[in-house]
Amino acid sequence: MLTTDFDNGAIGTAGRSARDARPECETVARLARTHFGVSTVLITVSSSSGQELLAVAGMAPATLPPALLAACAAAGKRHETLIVVDDIRGDPRFVNEDGAGTSPESRPHFFAACALTDSGGQQIGTLYLLDASPRRLDETQRSTLRDFASLAAYALARAQAQAQAQSADSFEVDSNLVSLALTGSGTGLWDRNVTTGEVHYSPAWAAMLGYGPNDLSNRIEDAYLRLHPDDLAHVQATMKAHFDNRTDSYAVEHRIRCKDGSYKWICSRGKVVSRDRDGRALRMVGTTTDITALRETSQELQHTIDLITNLTNEVPGLVFEYRLTLDGRATVTYASEGIKDIYELTPEDVTRSADAIEARIDPRDVAAYRYSLQQSAANLTPWHLEYRVTLPHQGTCWRQGDARPQRLPDGSTLWHGFITDATDRKRIEADLNELATIDHLTQLPNRRHFTLRSEAELMRIRTADIKQAAVLMLDLDHFKVLNDRWGHALGDRALSHFAALLRAESRAGDIVGRIGGEEFAAVLPDATIDDAVAFARRVQRRIDEAPLVEGARQVAMTVSIGIDSLRATDVGAYQALSRCDKALYVAKERGRNRIEVYEEESMGAD
Repeated sequence: MLTTDFDNGAIGTAGRSARDARPECETVARLARTHFGVSTVLITVSSSSGQELLAVAGMAPATLPPALLAACAAAGKRHETLIVVDDIRGDPRFVNEDGAGTSPESRPHFFAACALTDSGGQQIGTLYLLDASPRRLDETQRSTLRDFASLAAYALARAQAQAQAQSADSFEVDSNLVSLALTGSGTGLWDRNVTTGEVHYSPAWAAMLGYGPNDLSNRIEDAYLRLHPDDLAHVQATMKAHFDNRTDSYAVEHRIRCKDGSYKWICSRGKVVSRDRDGRALRMVGTTTDITALRETSQELQHTIDLITNLTNEVPGLVFEYRLTLDGRATVTYASEGIKDIYELTPEDVTRSADAIEARIDPRDVAAYRYSLQQSAANLTPWHLEYRVTLPHQGTCWRQGDARPQRLPDGSTLWHGFITDATDRKRIEADLNELATIDHLTQLPNRRHFTLRSEAELMRIRTADIKQAAVLMLDLDHFKVLNDRWGHALGDRALSHFAALLRAESRAGDIVGRIGGEEFAAVLPDATIDDAVAFARRVQRRIDEAPLVEGARQVAMTVSIGIDSLRATDVGAYQALSRCDKALYVAKERGRNRIEVYEEESMGAD
């Protein structure tokens, strides 16, 4: 594991300032990793021994990347502040000293290094992007990478200035000497006599605002006049809090007027270095750093981040980043505002664990949901799934998820993807499926759908313990005469009326359908021939007791029925239907309104 010397033993001012900058640099690293979607982001600081790790987002590699920017500087190429290698495989700069390259499993394939520089252009550290897969950075991405590096450099500069201010109580500040040392870094010094109200500025401080050595008065009142009116109260309140010993040091960012009338953003830090016996402040010294450029860069970067966030939040659906570790722990590392509609959750609900999402998955689809993610992680194939969710307010809805996985150096899997509401589409598909499988007049399965379900029942009895299922063919008697006498409209109502009677007599698992003009069929799972005969008699009784009523008249109908059973030896369900059809023909020949059971040798009347 990589370690940093800032955590061990005695540390100097440089080490202390780097350590103080670590929280801000870790934030920059996390933002950069989320923005670029890479496996790892590192921030290192330059030291006399080379480079030392300061912040990491993602899994740190076993060793620090090669300091290519330092090598460029040593070769006189100080203008080189950004190096991007799309694929390091085969690049001689990434070969070990013994000439053997590290194995592909132990190192990244994509590498980018951007220098952290102070105001004088001196490299003080490096920001690295590392990823397990080769990739490219366009000019916009390169510019954004430089912005992230500027933020990290700004954090180091502020920490350095704070460390310098806090060390002021241990030694007398030689203003002229320190001013010479800090002139190139855009930092000036000030020394305030709290009792007399005098304040003295180093030449670098005056030059930072465009003033000459003799252009500034020493009156604190004049110093306050240079502050932006909107910042004056905040600056005075912060300083008073330190004078009153309510804070360990004075630190504030504010605007200050330059000699030409324009305003700059500065970071001013200081500390009271002497107090009287009653604790009243006597003298305070501090530093002022020009942070205008860093402030503008930060605002531009924040604008970019806000733009990306707003775009993902405005997209209908959920934009997400989902991580699954090797031990099976799942977290949603990013979720857009769309999660409130897709799952009726907030991004905060899923930050530590994705269990809240799985709790929303419909129990019928939980197994498929888990399996699809496992397969995507195992094979690094795109994740695609249509599944149901059960939500507190929306009820049961359909969702469609799509995402692409990538393997992280620690072995975990990271998906970036999108989940949309598929409820309306699934409803339309169901309607279309119903149109394709349901007879619109009788609302019973049509011939095609009835045949498919009958074939499925045949497959079931071939493997089930109870190997029986009865089949019936039913035909309305003299239907053509009814049509010719009363018209097709009444004929349609007669078919619909009979279908309703047939459906009312059927059990939940029975298969009933319309297979032709006035012909209907039924498959009764686990039913014997005797069961089928009883069913047929009940149907005849129903149609006799409930004739079709058309206005003031009643239209009596009768039905002929042929019966047989599905046999495990049948090649297809059509063979059983054919036998039933032969029995039905006998019923018609013997006077109609009859029930006949198919027999191999002869046909017996009911």
